[in-house]
Amino acid sequence: MAKDLDCTVTDLIKDKEIRSKISLTDYISDTVGLPTLQDIMDELDKPGRDPRKAIRVFEFDKSLQTINDLKEGMVVPGIVTNITNFGCFVDIGIKENGLVHISQLADKFISDPTEIVSIHQQVMVQVLEVDWERKRVQLTMKGV
Repeated sequence: MAKDLDCTVTDLIKDKEIRSKISLTDYISDTVGLPTLQDIMDELDKPGRDPRKAIRVFEFDKSLQTINDLKEGMVVPGIVTNITNFGCFVDIGIKENGLVHISQLADKFISDPTEIVSIHQQVMVQVLEVDWERKRVQLTMKGV
């Protein structure tokens, strides 16, 4: 394209007027289609663009360090680490993962936890109960 317009690629990037003279249909071939050519034009317009969707940044609750920091009723962010027939386990940023029983996944009846959650899904959970002796944490996603 730059060669046909007697300019450099840098000129194409800098000058929108030069880019407007490009007729994409002139460059369609057996190996290069219009979508590819449109991607090239988009790249010339905004060099270095990232076509991927923006990622959601995840951060655990910084006030939680150990199971002793948990209190019933707390709402904290977590990541689903395992799904079983009886619910799912959620990493909330401490050593012990919490369990969300299948009955606590949703306000409606569900027979399969994968209807509601998936592995590595970011969720908000509420602490229902903490068993410090057995080091177990019961969580809920209802109403959160």
